[in-house]
Amino acid sequence: MLYSDTVESDVLVHKPWFVAVLFLAVFLLFLSLDLSGTALGEMMRPVIGEPSESGFGGRLAVAFTIAVLLCLNVIVIAFLPLRAQIGVVWLELLALFLAFFQTFDLSLPFIREKLPFLVMQGLLTTVYISAASILIATGIAILGAVAKLSNNGFAYAIASFYTSFFRGLPLLMQVYLIYLGLPQLGFIIDAVPAGIIALSLCYGAYMTEIFRAGIQSIDRGQWEAARSIGFGFGLTMRKIILPQALPVIIPPTGNQFISMLKDSSLVSVIGVWELMFLARTLGQKTFQHMEMLITAAMLYWAMSIVLELIQARIERHFARSKVR
Repeated sequence: MLYSDTVESDVLVHKPWFVAVLFLAVFLLFLSLDLSGTALGEMMRPVIGEPSESGFGGRLAVAFTIAVLLCLNVIVIAFLPLRAQIGVVWLELLALFLAFFQTFDLSLPFIREKLPFLVMQGLLTTVYISAASILIATGIAILGAVAKLSNNGFAYAIASFYTSFFRGLPLLMQVYLIYLGLPQLGFIIDAVPAGIIALSLCYGAYMTEIFRAGIQSIDRGQWEAARSIGFGFGLTMRKIILPQALPVIIPPTGNQFISMLKDSSLVSVIGVWELMFLARTLGQKTFQHMEMLITAAMLYWAMSIVLELIQARIERHFARSKVR
């Protein structure tokens, strides 16, 4: 819920009908998957006998066990405080992911050997490209939003054409057009600047609409009050409008930064030594693709978590004025 409910009510997962529905859904799901040949089936060997020969009875026993354990887990967690619930569920899901990755029989020594280079070269390059791109895209977005909100037809036409064009083309095509097209016009550009320009122009177009919507969310009376006391357009925007629009702008802008962090992997097609490029290259030499791809995936996820925490902190900072 948006706000804490002061009315006492029963916990949903403690209601018999909900537990019954959850049990039936989980039971039918895992019955259809046939997990008797997995590690869980081996653990239940004293009950079902030889897993490969247990047949439908083995599938039934494994599905029933999973459904019972899951329902008990959900019921017990529901008794915990909210923060404890979140922490326990996170730990359980993380354990499931690690168990899933373990089924790939990954070579941990190979990962430990390549991880420092993957971090120092690939991770830092990815962060550098993403940070530079988001800063440039933010500047473009502010200018584009102001242009689309102005009464100047020339400025509005340029801004609307820009947002339409760069939102209408795939990002990968933009990378190729800038890296391969500009040299034909006499502008030789390296791979990293080409990637930054492509990301900045593409995400600047999306963020233009975010900034425009955020600015338009401020009541028109704020503009009129600022102009009545002699504030010019620039001062009104800087001191009155943008500070109030930031709580609206920050959440989608944070999402765009996280998306850009992942889309920066597209610049690997032009030879930039970022995280995805190195993961693919290092894995190809010894055909240990999964080790490097899963490691890269975990690094991307870790960076996204850091950005989510930073975004949440910024949101709380700008939401202080709304706390009652």
